[in-house]
Amino acid sequence: MRTLKVAVTALNAIDSPGPGVGVIRAIRDCPDFEAQIIGLSYETLEPGIYMHKIVDKTYQIPYPSAGSHTLLERLRYIHTQEKIDVIIPNFDSELINFIKIADKLRAWGIHTYLPSLKQLEKLDKLHLHEFGAAHQMIVPKTKFISSTDEIPQLADEFDYPLVVKGKLYEAFIAKSELEVYSFYARLAAKWGLPVVIQEFVSGTEIDIAGLGDGTGKLIGAIPIRKLYITDKGKGWAGITLKDEHLLQYTRDFIKASRWKGGFELEIMRSEDGKELYLMEINPRFPAWIYTTAAAGQNLPAALVKLAVGMKQLPFRGYEVGKIFIRYSWDLITDINEFQQIATTGEL
Repeated sequence: MRTLKVAVTALNAIDSPGPGVGVIRAIRDCPDFEAQIIGLSYETLEPGIYMHKIVDKTYQIPYPSAGSHTLLERLRYIHTQEKIDVIIPNFDSELINFIKIADKLRAWGIHTYLPSLKQLEKLDKLHLHEFGAAHQMIVPKTKFISSTDEIPQLADEFDYPLVVKGKLYEAFIAKSELEVYSFYARLAAKWGLPVVIQEFVSGTEIDIAGLGDGTGKLIGAIPIRKLYITDKGKGWAGITLKDEHLLQYTRDFIKASRWKGGFELEIMRSEDGKELYLMEINPRFPAWIYTTAAAGQNLPAALVKLAVGMKQLPFRGYEVGKIFIRYSWDLITDINEFQQIATTGEL
C-alpha cells in the first residue's frame, strides 16, 4: 500500500476548534493509502501537538502575518527532514500564503489542492454579495464599514438586530447601536478593517461541507443541521440531512465558482422554507469534517488522493441521520514535551 506523508495545520482542538484534527482522523480512516501525519502548529498549546495517536510529529510554523517567504523557508527545512507529499492548510488566514508558494512546493514534490488567489478573493466576505448577484444566489444585505462614524447611519439601512462580522472570522448579533460599537472595536482590533455589517436573517441554519475539483465538478457534499450552538455561534452537535435541494444548490455553486479544494457553505433557510440565504463561504473544510467520513464521504482523504493524482470518483450517497456531538477531554502530557516544542519548534 502506498504511504503518504501529509502535513496538516489547525491543530487547535479547543472550544472553537480548528478543522485539523477532524481532517487527520478522516485521512487515517482511508483504506486506500497509509498516512503519516505531520502537524504544523502556530501555538505551543494546540492540543493536536500532544495527540500522538493522531499526529506523528509536529513542527511549528510562522504566523501568516510573517508572509509567504518566511513560511516557504520554514517548510524547506521541514521538507528536508520529512519529505512531505501533501500539505492541507485549514485556516482562512493562511490560505493566501500557501497559494502563493504552491508552485514552489510542487517543484519540491509537495502537492497541494487549493484554489487560485482570484477564486479565493471572489468568494470572500468582501465580494460574496457580488458573487450571489451574478449567480442568482440570495445573499443578505451587506455593508462594509471602516470607521465608527458610519455606525449611526446603519439604522437608515438595516433593522435591528443585525450581524457584525470580522473580515476573516467571528460574528456577533447586535441588538442595538451600542452593541455595534462594542463588537466593531473587538473585531477591528483582532481582524482588521473593514468590519462587515450584514442583515439578520432568522430561520434554520444549514452547513454544507464539500469538495470541488476546480473544473466545476462536485466530488462530494454533505449537509447538516446544527442541533446545538455555543455562545460563540459554533456548532457543538449536528445531524446529516437528506435534501436534494441543498445538494443541487451546492452543485450550482461549484459550477459557478469552479472551486478547487474543500469548502463549507453556511446557509440560512427561511422560516417558511422557501428561500436559501447564502450567509458565508468558508474556503476550507469545517471543524465537523470528520462527520463526512463517518457518513460515507471521506472528503479529506479524497482531497489527498486528488492532490497526488490517485483516482477519485464523485461520491454517490451518504448516511442520513448521522449525528456528531463534541465533548471535552482532558489531554494529559508532560512538561518535557511542552518545553521541547516551545524551545525547538519540533515534537
